[in-house]
Formats: sequence, C-alpha cells, structure tokens
Amino acid sequence: MSLAVILAWATIALVWRWTGIDPYGDTGLALAPPGPTHWFGTDHIGRDVFARVLAGAESVLAVAPAATMIAVIVGTVLGLFAGYLRGWADSVAMRALDVMFVAPAIVVLLVAITAFGRSAMVVIIAVGLILSPMIARVVRAQALAESGKEYVLSARLQGEGTARILTREVLPNVWPHVLVQATLCLGVAVFVSTSLSFLGLMAAPPSPDWGLAVSENRAYVQGAWWTVAFPCLAIVSLVVATTLVADDLDEVVRR
Repeated sequence: MSLAVILAWATIALVWRWTGIDPYGDTGLALAPPGPTHWFGTDHIGRDVFARVLAGAESVLAVAPAATMIAVIVGTVLGLFAGYLRGWADSVAMRALDVMFVAPAIVVLLVAITAFGRSAMVVIIAVGLILSPMIARVVRAQALAESGKEYVLSARLQGEGTARILTREVLPNVWPHVLVQATLCLGVAVFVSTSLSFLGLMAAPPSPDWGLAVSENRAYVQGAWWTVAFPCLAIVSLVVATTLVADDLDEVVRR
C-alpha cells in the first residue's frame, strides 16, 4: 500500500500535464468549499485546489529524488572508505560528518541559498549534502564489519586494489542497508524541500508546490481549511509512505 502511494505520486508528477487540468486558472469562485465541481475546493485566488495538489507533485519530486541520489553517492563513498581504510581516513571523515550533524540543517540551507541562489540545482545539492551523513554512518558501520571477513582478506591476498575490493566485494553486501537509508532520506528530502517552499526559499508564485500552497493559504485556514489541509495531506502521505516502505525493507534486510 505504501509503495502504491509513492508510485501514484510519481505517476501524477509525470503525467499531470497531459490530463487537461489547469492549476493556474481562475475559476471565479474564491475560497469555494469542496463540492462536485471542485473536489478540493478553491483557494483565495479561485484556483482549483485539486488541480494544484496534483500539479504540485512535480516540483516536489523534481527535487527530493535527485537530492536523495546525491546523498546516496556521497554518503556511500565516504562510508565505504572510512569503514575500510580506518585510521586517519576514518577519523577525518567522521569529524566532517560530525560537523554536518552539529550545524542546523535549515541554517546550512539558508546560507547555501543566500550564497548561490534558490535554483532547483542549488537546493538539490544542498539537501543532498545535508542528508549524506545519514547514509555515510550506516555504510561505515557495515563496511567495518565486512572488511574483517574472509572474502575481503582473500581479495587482499590476491592483490586486488582498494577500489576494486570496495566496489566488487564490500558494496554488494552493504547495498541493502544503503537502500533502506535512501528510502528514509527520500521522505526527509520531501519534507525539507516543502519546508523551504513554505519559507519562500525555493518555489515562487504561482507554482503549485505543496509547501508554497500551505504558506499562501495559511491566513485562511480557519474559514477555508481545505486550502491548507489537502496540500498538507499530500506531504504527509508521501513522507509517511516512504517511512513505511523503509521499515518494510529494513525488516527484509535484517532477516
């Protein structure tokens, strides 16, 4: 069920432009409640909330998966080398990760966006780097455990290089744990990206981004709850779905 939710949002993000819905058009009915014509009601400008929720999946899923991919690449490389080489390499990598953990994520993002602009690429790289320690620590722990096993020692005796041992021997045994952490990172990336839009640091009007939709309509939440509730439910559904999928994967990995 959780996987179905993720796939549904991914499909919507890809195909909504071909469905004929208009997330930008003014219906002439500002703050109209949900009904047969407008299933999720309309916002303060008169735009259909249902259409904007569907279209908003595109901006969210354009950032979160790419940021997760960066986190996976950076975190896996750091974790593998730190866990396998140990010594000074491990110490340097772990101290760098400690610094990233200590620094508040929102502060790092604010600095990055202020310095380099709020383009999607800047946000993707910044979020990916912030999430990479989540994966690096898990990979390091697994690499430490694997590096002392016989198959790794045998590869060393055969004269295989470090890069070959890490990619051919250690990584395949560590990868299931990386997949679990990557799924968790995807949910976190969704939450972080929508939070940035809520703060006005990523998406800009008239984007249907979920975080921006909550920000634009929060003043009407008491009288027109649907303008905020449905974008929030979209965020929650995707974040919770990724978390549940990660839990299921973790149970499979631990067996």
